[in-house]
Amino acid sequence: MSAAAVQIRELTKTFGGGRRLFGAPHHEVKAVKSVSLDLAKGETLAIVGESGSGKSTLARMLVGLEEPTSGSMLIAGQDSTALRRSGPKAFGKRIQYVFQDPVASLNPRKTIRDILATPMALLCGYEEPRRRLRMKELLDAVQMPEDTLDRYPHEFSGGQAQRIAIARALAAEAEILVLDEPVSALDVSVQAQVLLLLRDLKTRFDLSYLFISHDLAVVEAISDRVAVMYFGEFVETAPASRLFANPEHAYTQRLVASAPRIRKA
Repeated sequence: MSAAAVQIRELTKTFGGGRRLFGAPHHEVKAVKSVSLDLAKGETLAIVGESGSGKSTLARMLVGLEEPTSGSMLIAGQDSTALRRSGPKAFGKRIQYVFQDPVASLNPRKTIRDILATPMALLCGYEEPRRRLRMKELLDAVQMPEDTLDRYPHEFSGGQAQRIAIARALAAEAEILVLDEPVSALDVSVQAQVLLLLRDLKTRFDLSYLFISHDLAVVEAISDRVAVMYFGEFVETAPASRLFANPEHAYTQRLVASAPRIRKA
C-alpha cells in the first residue's frame, strides 16, 4: 500500500453565511473544518463519527456531489477539480459512490441490465458484446444470479439491492469506492454477508475503500485504518487494531467504550 489513491489537504466545507436581503445574516455552518487525509492504494480507511460530524459531507465532496469551500483533493494523483472539468468520464472511471439506501439509489424504472449497462457505455465506451460479458462477471462477483438482469430494483431485498449497487459502482472500473454507511440499512446477518463480500471484492479487483460509518463494530470488522471525526475535524487517526485496543482521544475512548465488539474473521 504505497501510492496514495486519495489525498485530501486542508479541505473545508461551509454551508450558509452571507446576508439575507432583509434581516440578520444567514447562519454559517462549518461542516468540514480544514481536514487532511491520505487513502493508500489497496487500503480500507474508515471514517467514523456520530451523525452530524461531517463524514458524509466529506464523502460527497470526494465524489463531486458537493463543492469544497476551500482546500484540495487528488484522486489517483490527479486534481479532482480538473478531473470534474474534463467531464464525468474521467472522474467516474476513478472513483465511485455506494449509497446508504440501496433500493433508493437504483432507478426504479430501469432493469438491472440497463442500470449496469449505463456506466459501461458512458464511462468505458463498451459495446454490447463486451457489456454482456462484463455484466456476467460482475453478477458472479457479487454473488447474484444471471436472471437478475431482467428484473427491477423493487424485486430485490435490501441486501440484494446493495450487491447490485456495488456491481454498478464496479461497472465503471473505478479502483476507488466511497462507501457511505453501506450496511446501516441492512439486517445484522445481511450486514456480515455484505462486509465479507466487500473484503473479497477488494482483493479480486484491487480496490481502495473509503468507508463511512457510525458503527464501530462494522468498522472494526473491515478497516485497516480509522479516522475519527468530531464536529468536522479529525481528532484521531490510527491503524484499526491500535485504535480499538488503545484509543487516545477522549471522544474516541467514549465511542469505543459504548460500541459492541466484533473481531475480523
